[in-house]
Amino acid sequence: MQAKKMEFKININFRRLLIWLFILFMFLPSLVKFFLDGSGLVKNISLSEVISEVKSGKVERIQIRGNDILVYYPKDSNGTEVMAISRKEEGSSFVDQLQKAGIDESKVKIEAVSQDFGRAFWDVISLILPIVGFGLLMMFMMRKQGGGVDMFGIGKSKAKLFAKGKQNIKFSDVAGVDEAKKELEEVVDFLKNSKKYIDVGARTPKGVLLTGPAGVGKTLLARAVAGEAGVPFFSMAGSEFMEMLVGVGASRVRDLFETAKKAAPSIIFIDEMDAIGRTRGASGGMGGHDEREQTLNQILVEMDGFSKNENVIVMAATNRPDVLDPALVRPGRFDRRVTLDLPDIKGRKEILEIHKKGKPFVKGLNWDKVAQSTVGFSGADLENMLNESAILAARHNRKEIEMKDIFEASLKVKMGPERKRLSSDLEKKMTAYHEMGHALVGHMLSGTDPIHRVSIVSRGMALGFTMSRPKTDKYQQTESELKHEMAMMLGGRAAEKIIFNELTAGASNDIERATRIARRMVIDFGMSKLGPVSLSQTVESNAWGYSYGETGKISELTQTKVDEEVKDKIDSAYTLAEKILKKHRRLLDKLSEKLVEIETIEQEEFEEIVVLEKGSFE
Repeated sequence: MQAKKMEFKININFRRLLIWLFILFMFLPSLVKFFLDGSGLVKNISLSEVISEVKSGKVERIQIRGNDILVYYPKDSNGTEVMAISRKEEGSSFVDQLQKAGIDESKVKIEAVSQDFGRAFWDVISLILPIVGFGLLMMFMMRKQGGGVDMFGIGKSKAKLFAKGKQNIKFSDVAGVDEAKKELEEVVDFLKNSKKYIDVGARTPKGVLLTGPAGVGKTLLARAVAGEAGVPFFSMAGSEFMEMLVGVGASRVRDLFETAKKAAPSIIFIDEMDAIGRTRGASGGMGGHDEREQTLNQILVEMDGFSKNENVIVMAATNRPDVLDPALVRPGRFDRRVTLDLPDIKGRKEILEIHKKGKPFVKGLNWDKVAQSTVGFSGADLENMLNESAILAARHNRKEIEMKDIFEASLKVKMGPERKRLSSDLEKKMTAYHEMGHALVGHMLSGTDPIHRVSIVSRGMALGFTMSRPKTDKYQQTESELKHEMAMMLGGRAAEKIIFNELTAGASNDIERATRIARRMVIDFGMSKLGPVSLSQTVESNAWGYSYGETGKISELTQTKVDEEVKDKIDSAYTLAEKILKKHRRLLDKLSEKLVEIETIEQEEFEEIVVLEKGSFE
């Protein structure tokens, strides 16, 4: 079987080689003529120049061939004969031209030769063959567009095939997405035992759409389905359908589905589906027949064309389900939608168990603490974190990975590497008070997460950072928690005003985030005097994420009230932060001085200082 595949591949390559050699032959005469004319050995000169050079004695002999005048010069130092070409008018005599110029014709050897039929034929061929070659090339392209044989493989699918038995990814290799795995177990069972479903009249699930943030394991889960089912898996990115030539995308879709049907039962997986599956008619004035929409239309036709027992399932992944065309996500095409979320603490532990294999960690490492401190990390983030921690250990010539390597790697993944900046003592002091303003306000308020680390070491664009981590995963926030979170964000600005009576540009990101929360409280959450009214002017979406209408624009009067409510919430949060910092001024000074001294304060040390000083500010 392998020998047949190899023979078929060799035949295909040989056929393509012959085609390209044929095209080269078609254009060869023009290429030869071009290089000869442009080589510098034959130059074109005017008739007056010929007469002038004959008069000066530079010309050795002249041949008259029809209206062409071939001028031969004495050989150069290398023994190469140099010549030029000129043309005379039809019916005129070159000898008469010399006599008129007062030149004795005996001064140069002149001979008349008959017209060279071979040269004339060569000129005609060099003109006609490229036209014929171009016409044949266009004919091949048109045949491809019409669904004929694709001579150059342009319309062939670029899908990567993971053959049966060679897909070694299983559900056990995917962690943190237990609910999604349960949803896909039925798909696997159908591919393995399709007869029991057909016997009760169940049709093949046409498609499964995997949605979720980047890095949560959508592609890995799709490969695990193929591995569990033990069927051929055809994988292709949405952008790979697109080419400059019109119709290539649709041709590749046809070829991909045709190949998958022949290999049924099988799985087609299209990654980044939003690249070709966007809502039609939203192409910015390009009309309804651009290349992307033709490709999408072909996918819709192919999915509708599956017969009841086709046994081919289409899986697609995207993190932008809101932009997909409604015809793509309707029942009968993508029947199921499986949502993957960021892993919870249990999921993060399972993911860490998978990715820590093959890496030497110190004994007794607290993986529960690692999982707890990585809230908001995706599976890809966790894998990258452990890889970076291994790099850090190797950089310091250690044989085992320690907890400090993991924590440093987690910061690097989320915030970037440390950046050593030459800051003045005043800038360090202002940064320390700014960060401790965040930390102290956050610690004193009940609705915020525990302070995990405070640092004035620059990372990315930030001069310093205050990191807080929840004890458990949170899926809801109350109004008081949101207010306290805003107060913590504005604690840095309040500390600058209290200590230095000056403001810096470092609070710009804090102000932006606090304003975003305040605005959402007013227009989305109904947490204002305006009551439980949705004041959002965004586009509504249905259960599948398809946008179908606007909520309606609000009046200028209502918009003014919204702005006033947002301003009131920001002012209240700032006043609360300022009140806490003024009350605990001595503790703020002590913590900030310590931060300037050691640059980074961890959670245990921070809480220890707060407890020791507690009696002095109560």
